[in-house]
Amino acid sequence: MITCLLVAWRTELPSKYRNKKTEVDGYKFDSLAEAAHYRYVLKPRLLSGEISHLEVHPRYEIVIDGKKICRYEADFRYIDHKLTGKEGQIGCTVVEDVKGYKTAVYKLKKKLVEAMYPGTTIVEISPGRSRPR
Repeated sequence: MITCLLVAWRTELPSKYRNKKTEVDGYKFDSLAEAAHYRYVLKPRLLSGEISHLEVHPRYEIVIDGKKICRYEADFRYIDHKLTGKEGQIGCTVVEDVKGYKTAVYKLKKKLVEAMYPGTTIVEISPGRSRPR
């Protein structure tokens, strides 16, 4: 009698856009570039007091006529104390998204968020800008 053993091999397929998920300070990031931007750009600015109220992965609900259309999740949102607001106030809310590739869905969601939340502008960060020097 011959017995066959089936061995299940679990192979990790690379992600569609070749990003590698990582964790820093308890936050889970979708890419190394996003984690690097947090670690080397935003965290030092937060610790120096240049920015405050740093949020990781803030969500924006897109609701039209009471019907939920979609949800947009940015990478970061914070208050920058070096910027002046439209009414002359010190400090502005900044929304950032680390983007290597801009999909059609992302472009549409960005337009929806900026239209539905007046005064909100999403700043796109190129992955190369997040690397330590």
